[in-house]
Amino acid sequence: MNNDEVRFLPFEEAVNVVGAIQEEEDVDDPNHRIFTVYSNDDRELCWFDFDEVVQDVKPTKGEEGREQVTNYILHRIPEWVLDL
Repeated sequence: MNNDEVRFLPFEEAVNVVGAIQEEEDVDDPNHRIFTVYSNDDRELCWFDFDEVVQDVKPTKGEEGREQVTNYILHRIPEWVLDL
């Protein structure tokens, strides 16, 4: 395995680690949105580019779309968040 290859947490473990996923303004670019992932104790774990996630997921409107985005992100939580 390449040392640069990102490994992801199993979905079940990610569900236990992640406390919230918030759509937020990128502090470095106010015209850009990100999804910030927080732990159960409100620590910032990682973030995902809003446009890339929406392009990949193509979420439907409403609660179902929110669930689609959440599941997409939870399947992509990097293992290194456990070291934070």
